[in-house]
Amino acid sequence: MKILVIKPSSLGDIIHALPFLKVVKDSFPDAEIDWVISKQLKGIIEGNPLLHELIVFNKDSWKSLRNLTGTLTEIALLKKTLKKRKYDLVVDLQGLLRSGLITHYTPAPTKIGFADAREGSRFFYDRKIPVKQPVHAVDKCLEVAKTIGARTGKVEFPIHIDETSKYRMRKLVGDINEYVVIVHSARWATKKWPAEHFAQLITKFHIPCVITGGRGDRETAQEIIDIARNTEHDSFHSRQIINLCGKTNLKELVALIAGSRAVVSNDSGPMHIAAALDKPVVALFGPTDPVKTGPYGWQKNSNLKVITSGVSCSPCFKRRCKNPICMNNISVEKVFIAIKEYL
Repeated sequence: MKILVIKPSSLGDIIHALPFLKVVKDSFPDAEIDWVISKQLKGIIEGNPLLHELIVFNKDSWKSLRNLTGTLTEIALLKKTLKKRKYDLVVDLQGLLRSGLITHYTPAPTKIGFADAREGSRFFYDRKIPVKQPVHAVDKCLEVAKTIGARTGKVEFPIHIDETSKYRMRKLVGDINEYVVIVHSARWATKKWPAEHFAQLITKFHIPCVITGGRGDRETAQEIIDIARNTEHDSFHSRQIINLCGKTNLKELVALIAGSRAVVSNDSGPMHIAAALDKPVVALFGPTDPVKTGPYGWQKNSNLKVITSGVSCSPCFKRRCKNPICMNNISVEKVFIAIKEYL
């Protein structure tokens, strides 16, 4: 049996789909499972032994009219690749127009997706899976697994960590034996805890902190470091902060988190990586709903803690806000109390 999974993005969403991959492969060990993924995110599942092949495309280019010619060429090549593979089953776990079109382009006798898929993508499915709300994204994907006959039981996240990435991270963090990972970035501005709060939190730690993020997060990371240096406690030294923003790829990020003592994070992809690796996580939530997209299992797992400010307007799901009190009102002391038992 040949199965195509369509889940191009985002980082957290791909992590949420990994238990689906595990139960399907366990239930059908001889199945060849391919995965359609965005070029920018392929590192998170590249080399995973449960997958047969990755089908990579440049998701972001599809948004630009200026790149229309290149996009049309890429679509033509993608359609050719999908047709050649002769899949028996296509599963769209994304549920957006782009993933619906990819489903449509794939010749297969059975095409499955969510009944509540958006942007008209559900019209491309043969079978539409209803899911009761509210439900976590992981459990939503597992509902599809049940529908195709997979046996669901213990939820596992098959994250692959290669030795090259482990070696690279040991070189970057130096000779420290333990550290806390700080994830100050997020895709939405409203999801971000203030830089000064992160700085004050870091000064309370007695073990080093590693700040991670992309190249665009360097400025905020440096702001956190500068504030921490100006508010040093007697037991804190600024040399305890390692800034790795823009210095790691996805595979190395996984290795970095796997080697950490604990993680403090906004609602972000790295937060879900940490939870999937069973690391202690303190997750800061404001405009989004932790019931649906929090670190999986946080309501039962003592290693996973969700901190909110409890303001009445949260969750609002707004990407912009003039006064994001839901994040600003989360106190440094509350976060420190939540994480200090792991230190």
